[in-house]
Amino acid sequence: MSAQNGSPQKNVVLITGAGGWLGGILAGELLSDPKTPDVHLILADIVEPKAPKGAKNVICRKADLCDRKEVESLYTTEFGVPDTVYCFHGIMSRGSEDNFDLGVKVNVDSIREMLEVSRANRPASGEPIRFIFTSSLAVYGGPLPDVVTIDTIATPEGSYGMGKLVAEMFVNEYTRRGFVDGRILRLPTIVVRPGVPSAATSAFISGIIREPLHGVEGICPVGNGMDSPELSLSAWLASPETTIKNFVIAKHVPADKFLPQTRVVYLPGFTASVRDELEALEKVAGPEVLKLVKFKDDPINRRIVGSWPAKFDNSYPCGLGFVADEGGMVPIVQRFKNAVEAGLA
Repeated sequence: MSAQNGSPQKNVVLITGAGGWLGGILAGELLSDPKTPDVHLILADIVEPKAPKGAKNVICRKADLCDRKEVESLYTTEFGVPDTVYCFHGIMSRGSEDNFDLGVKVNVDSIREMLEVSRANRPASGEPIRFIFTSSLAVYGGPLPDVVTIDTIATPEGSYGMGKLVAEMFVNEYTRRGFVDGRILRLPTIVVRPGVPSAATSAFISGIIREPLHGVEGICPVGNGMDSPELSLSAWLASPETTIKNFVIAKHVPADKFLPQTRVVYLPGFTASVRDELEALEKVAGPEVLKLVKFKDDPINRRIVGSWPAKFDNSYPCGLGFVADEGGMVPIVQRFKNAVEAGLA
């Protein structure tokens, strides 16, 4: 792409929720993406994000993304209007369930504000802003087919899923009207997430691996022991490494490859039960580490996670160029163990 004066046009990418670990990793990945040359990053969150180590052409902003003026300021930096927006910010699942009003404000109202600001601005190319929105499997609920396809209707059973679905509809409508070039990514549950536990209902799916590998107790809110039938509860999972690859791929999928009626795509993943996770932990780290998992059954948690689908048909997302993990839980647990031992997680 070239500017009107014939000089190369820089790529300007805005990432909201960039203070989170996924946003931070994505920033680093984009800096090395050969398809995004001369990238200039605008990183924003409620707490000022950190620039990737050694990175140039990065603006870090503390911003209340529920405030229209603060959102507008992200589109008027010295880098100019972003050509791509990764909209990552939000209130997680259990947080939305426990505080309905805050969940709607952040997960619906602020997304609409960002869409409106994106609508009002055009990059130097003249094309609409590429608006990549991270949604969730929490949009699904109720009776579901054994395997979810792109045609499966979303009927959320929680406030978080409701908010995500409403925001998806806005992104689709703004895309239909040509206001933005939307791409909606319904994320699998990502395992293993580093750092401290989040307010997500699914946080334990990482916690029962992460904490024991750090030598501390991890709470499993499903069942009361290794023999509990509740451990058959399954989820649709993906590793952080594969998820980040797919975030970058989402930026480069040609618009005409998506289905004409929707920009929704669930990212590829694999199915694993809580028991599969714990068995992988024991296989990789041994029975003593497994003993650090303590059981404290939480029916509310089980109900919410159990309402999400656990099996998807990967054909559509893989046909768009997205990629899936291979080998199930064992290689993912092994990679995380290696990262912990190297002081990287």
